Amino acid sequence: MNIKILSTFLGLTLITAMYGCGNTENKTEKKKEKPLNIATFELKKERLSTRLSLPGELIARQQVDLYAKVSSFVKSLKVDIGSEVSKGQLLMTLEAPEMSSQLAATQSRIKAQEAIYTASKANYNRLYETSKTPGTISTNDLDQALARKNADLAQLEAARAAYKEVGSVQDYLTIRAPFSGIISARNVNLGAYVGPSGKGSDLPLFTLQDQKNLRLAVSIPEVYTGYLKAGDAITFTVKSLPNQNFTAKVKRLSGALDLRLRSERIEMDVPNAGKTLLPGMVAEVNIPLPAHTGTFVVAKKALLDTSEGLFVLKVVDGKMVKIAVKKGREADDRVELFGNLSEGDKLVAEPTEEMHEGMPIKS
Repeated sequence: MNIKILSTFLGLTLITAMYGCGNTENKTEKKKEKPLNIATFELKKERLSTRLSLPGELIARQQVDLYAKVSSFVKSLKVDIGSEVSKGQLLMTLEAPEMSSQLAATQSRIKAQEAIYTASKANYNRLYETSKTPGTISTNDLDQALARKNADLAQLEAARAAYKEVGSVQDYLTIRAPFSGIISARNVNLGAYVGPSGKGSDLPLFTLQDQKNLRLAVSIPEVYTGYLKAGDAITFTVKSLPNQNFTAKVKRLSGALDLRLRSERIEMDVPNAGKTLLPGMVAEVNIPLPAHTGTFVVAKKALLDTSEGLFVLKVVDGKMVKIAVKKGREADDRVELFGNLSEGDKLVAEPTEEMHEGMPIKS
């Protein structure tokens, strides 16, 4: 009886062990991944030409705020907002009563010094003529007369300089246009007290703009600065004339990046003889970015965007390898790639997050 029980137990144990081994082998086989049949493509270099759209600002090529040089009152206004003026044209006259009295005082001082100098000069000349007779005039008296004459001459020159100074300051009582343009702002009226900025005038008397010649200023992001040079043509539109395209050429590049915006300022000259455009307008600027050299260009769907960064899946010896990349310019559904890649590399056409490093692939 015991022998039968023992035999039965050993048989069951052997069957269980065999079943367990078979099951383990099946699990191992299941763990082995089968190569996936996935579409791939070969990486090639292309010349990607794109256009960059950025906001820009139209500003007057020349613009100046005119202030009074001296404290005074507005005597007459010759122009108003919208007046077109030429260089040197009189815009305004001012009056400062105390300056008239200063001018009269300096004139009187000149006359007084002229009389004193005339007397000292005549005295020296008489002494000099007399000194030609030996023993009549001592050398000391002659030297003192000469010194007095020279001192009086210096005083006369000082009086003339003071008169010239007052006269120059009085010239500031007439405000003239420094260049031809349009008066775009007027902030004073007749009789108003004006003076230098912060001393009677918080706002300028006039703002003068050259509206027939404008500048279009644009800030180019750092990544695109290498694609532009002086002479490149651009197009732009403004909101007031959305159906009209304007053209301009790159004239000036700052050659440095703004530390806050990390961008380079460029300017284009825009002729505006018909004054169709106005200073201060915001323009939508379209800048062509031609490719100077070939770069790796792929479809956007070939990129795998994860929380760890941007990758492409490269096929190496039948297995997937994740390669970190950076994007360059974009055009429609295509994008430039930069990374540890070589021409002819085989990449997965449409990677997904389920695909992982080392996954077998059959392309």
